[in-house]
Amino acid sequence: MSKTIIAFIGGGNMARALIGGLLRSGHPATAIHVADPSQDARETLNRETGVPCFSDNVQAIETADVIVLAVKPGQLPPVCRAVGPALAGRNPLLVSIVAGTRCADIHRWLGTTLPLVRVMPNTPALIGAGASALWADENVNADQRRIAGEILGTAGTTVWLDKESELDVVTAISGSGPAYFFLFIEALSEAGEQLGLPADTAARLARQTALGAARMSLESGEDPATLRQRVTSPGGTTERGIAALETGHLRELVIQAAAAAHRRAEELADAAGDS
Repeated sequence: MSKTIIAFIGGGNMARALIGGLLRSGHPATAIHVADPSQDARETLNRETGVPCFSDNVQAIETADVIVLAVKPGQLPPVCRAVGPALAGRNPLLVSIVAGTRCADIHRWLGTTLPLVRVMPNTPALIGAGASALWADENVNADQRRIAGEILGTAGTTVWLDKESELDVVTAISGSGPAYFFLFIEALSEAGEQLGLPADTAARLARQTALGAARMSLESGEDPATLRQRVTSPGGTTERGIAALETGHLRELVIQAAAAAHRRAEELADAAGDS
């Protein structure tokens, strides 16, 4: 993939995460183009990474084999309408990391049908620990699918979905999911403080405990229920704490939170389609 020219329209945090991952994987900086309207953003990105930066989207994508759409949802319709004519007669792979924008709408705004992969990444991609779900439309060939997977794989774990509608579920689970865990870390830290620990000690322990539990879940090969049972001794402290969480209907609350986020993802996609 080293000769593949990858152009990013939008140089925000998620684009920077992918650019950083690509550079760490050995992709040459000269084969990565970035378009961003902010002169300060362009200068900073070029200084920090060495990638060529452009103020003009059309100029940035002129020779691109892959175009990554990385703008805010409300900016995508005008961006697509502006670059669509420049893509006529070409067949680059489009990778959209724009939340809540369906393939049919992107094609409509572009005025042309191109191979398109939609991606739902999440913010831990910023530290190379992301979870990205990908869905390819019928125009994407096997080689393009591989390339899309490699690009997102530089920022963490990737999974492929069978249906575009599943991206809305992913938005509710791994897209919004980091915030759920941050909230739990906040609550656990506050609990430690209220029970007598210094605030910084409680926060440090809560963060490290979350990291350790996540690593055990990923690396042990055991399912979370089995791991939970192993640390829940009958009659012990963990059993008493788990009982309090179950009495408070923690599972039901998590399911309700994910369902609410899922509904909102669908609403936002519907609204974007009306643009």
